Amino acid sequence: MSTARTAATPAERQQHREVLEALSGLLMGMFVAILAGTVVSTSLPRIIADLHGTQTAYTWVVTATLLATTVSTPIWGKLADLVNRKLLVQLALVVFVVGSALAGFSQDTNTLIAFRVVQGLGAGGLTALVQVVMADIVSPRERGRYMGLIGAVMAVGTVGGPLIGGLITDGWGWRWNFYVALPFAIAALVLIQRTLHLPKRAKRAVSIDYLGAILIAAGVSLLLIWVSLGGSQFAWASATSWLMVAGAAVLLAAAVVTELKVREPIIPMTLFRNRTFVFAVLASLAIGVVLFGVSVFLSQYLQLAEGHTPTEAGLLTLPMVVGLFGASTVVGGVISRTGVWKRYVVVGATLLVAGVTLLGTIRVDTPYWTLAIFMLVIGLGLGMTMQNLVLVTQNSLQATQLGAGSASIAFFRSLGGTLGVSALGAFLGARVPDLIRDGLATLDPAIAAAAGKALGGGEVPVVSALPAPIRGVVESAYGTGIGDVFLLAAPLTLVTLLFVCLLPNRPLSTKTAVEQLADTEGRPGLAPAAERALELGANEVGSTSEGVDDRDRTAVPDRR
Repeated sequence: MSTARTAATPAERQQHREVLEALSGLLMGMFVAILAGTVVSTSLPRIIADLHGTQTAYTWVVTATLLATTVSTPIWGKLADLVNRKLLVQLALVVFVVGSALAGFSQDTNTLIAFRVVQGLGAGGLTALVQVVMADIVSPRERGRYMGLIGAVMAVGTVGGPLIGGLITDGWGWRWNFYVALPFAIAALVLIQRTLHLPKRAKRAVSIDYLGAILIAAGVSLLLIWVSLGGSQFAWASATSWLMVAGAAVLLAAAVVTELKVREPIIPMTLFRNRTFVFAVLASLAIGVVLFGVSVFLSQYLQLAEGHTPTEAGLLTLPMVVGLFGASTVVGGVISRTGVWKRYVVVGATLLVAGVTLLGTIRVDTPYWTLAIFMLVIGLGLGMTMQNLVLVTQNSLQATQLGAGSASIAFFRSLGGTLGVSALGAFLGARVPDLIRDGLATLDPAIAAAAGKALGGGEVPVVSALPAPIRGVVESAYGTGIGDVFLLAAPLTLVTLLFVCLLPNRPLSTKTAVEQLADTEGRPGLAPAAERALELGANEVGSTSEGVDDRDRTAVPDRR
């Protein structure tokens, strides 16, 4: 049974300060990634309207980044098991910022989508590597409190991004949104160089699974293209549709075969023998749909259905961010103090089911206070589940699998978000024109004819520029359509709840990845930096495999 933590000693407080110092650059890097993503969210309706893009282009601007993040995350994670992790973090940060800066020069949606792909490649590295490096220096038992810090950084970035993005869009113009992350990125690079000192790892031959990476990227991309274009560019039951599905299936099957045979697979198939990993992967797929879907479609709802400016839209999402910040920080601290985690993850998954289902009821005339409650519920649910799924997965893996395992959870979460946003965006793209057509039929024939010509190109409209009768029709169409999008997504949240309930309730280990490797390889084989880390006690716990007897976990003295 878990026991409550006693008061921290001066040595433990010193250890805590050392860990915070080592994490400062990583958290700044994560903040850069979140800021550069969220700063654009409130301005996307304006961006797509200025670049004369369609709803399909709107969806692809979002999913291009998610797709690149998805396919690159396991590659970054595998590289983390093979080469210098500090260098990888810095490289990912540089790639991300270069992609963001180039996106600011886009002249059409195709160029913007291409640069967002570059941005996504860097984001994949930051997504995977921060979690891996944290596992190197913080134990699963202690990691809860630091996962809370990640949640806090996510909340600040999520709150600050839309607010800054709205102000910039309404002031200097949307292109400056892509440059705002540059000073933060420079600060992150300096902090990482000065504060992150990881133990040296034993050198070994590096073998990168290029074929597996290409097959995974091609299979996922083809599947995404099918989801995005099906029903608009070709019929779902057409020969084109069946060929794309078959092609994606063949590519992904070939990827699985490749991963089974190569020496250093991108996603080791042995991970799927681990029940905790499998259930966390399945739960993360649905969480990705909620995480990215709510962000994308709520922004559209607030601006296209409610008529708010980008700045106002950012402010109005505050309840969700408060929920995420509060739940991740408070629950993370409680998990560290008590070692109890499952009850909070189950409660969080239950809140996600309730929150997304409630969002499915919104319409153009839904009061804001009602919407705010729905957003708060979703924020609480995400705060309790998202980071803690990574925590319990790392707790079940061997130290040599942390990079690939942590990145795989992020991969499947991004995959769920990518496919989910693409599919829901395709649904919205087909649903809104039908609702607009029905609404125009109730207007005066002359007004309806003029509106039909103005809206007939399929472009996302500038709602504020439309005449009052037509504006009302468009706002109502987006209000109903986006509510239907959330209702369609609600059953997916039941997947998260089901598999969270099935997670084995294993106690959190009290050894860091460095200490676990010391046990495996023998203390004399550790590099001096690792020896110093052990002496300092900053690395208080490591992940162990599910095959390890639970008595070995709990027999480790609790040095807290």
